[in-house]
Amino acid sequence: MQFDTPHPTYTGSPNVRAGFRLAVKLALAFVGLLWAIQILNWGLDLDAAPFGVKPRSIAGLAGILFAPLVHGGFDHLIANTLPLALLGAAMLHLYPRASPVVIPAIWLGPGIAVWLFARGGVHVGASGLVYGLIAYVFVAGVLRRDRRAIAASMVVAFLYGTAVWGVLPIQRAHSWETHLSAALIGLALALALRRRDAIPTVRYDWENEGVVDLDADGERDSASRSPFTAPAPYVWDGERYRAPDGPDEPGEPGEPERRTLR
Repeated sequence: MQFDTPHPTYTGSPNVRAGFRLAVKLALAFVGLLWAIQILNWGLDLDAAPFGVKPRSIAGLAGILFAPLVHGGFDHLIANTLPLALLGAAMLHLYPRASPVVIPAIWLGPGIAVWLFARGGVHVGASGLVYGLIAYVFVAGVLRRDRRAIAASMVVAFLYGTAVWGVLPIQRAHSWETHLSAALIGLALALALRRRDAIPTVRYDWENEGVVDLDADGERDSASRSPFTAPAPYVWDGERYRAPDGPDEPGEPGEPERRTLR
């Protein structure tokens, strides 16, 4: 499988670095908001139930909007804190164009599904966001195949692979309906938005080792480089890649092969 290498002028650009800092700040700010709400509820001895989703109850419709903001206790919030911070930052940084679609969908969608189909009770917490983000970041990374996205996908699989048990009706105290619906929404959006947030990529000469060019008759091109020939190095001068001892103008012999950015 061929993985695409993000172009260094993109990954090292001030805009991308600023975007990463903003993504981290927004993710931490949201987690901070959840903690502020939980501390307020605890300090005022407020009940989270009025803000939860109550299936097929008119009074429970408000929970579709507010349920992700309230939790059943500090242990519930602690379990969601780190995943929300990590996955939220990854989502906002790697998929800034998809985020305005994905985040509202995994916020509201699970609540609607729970209200329509779930068992009775009160469903609260941001675990639906966690499961939606897990599904999207993992699947989108596999589909996009650039090195940054696939690294995020592997981290998600390593840290949260066991979360798959949360979509099964094993523990009755957990809202597996929320988890399952959020994961399915994240999966569907990762497939639907797989071409969004494409980044500029570059193909290095050493990635083509062993590639043999053929002429019009399907025979090996005599000018094709032997797979045993050492790959030509690149030198980045701040504007383009150049061969250290060769010409640097496009189309001249000896210029390193480059892929068109997309």
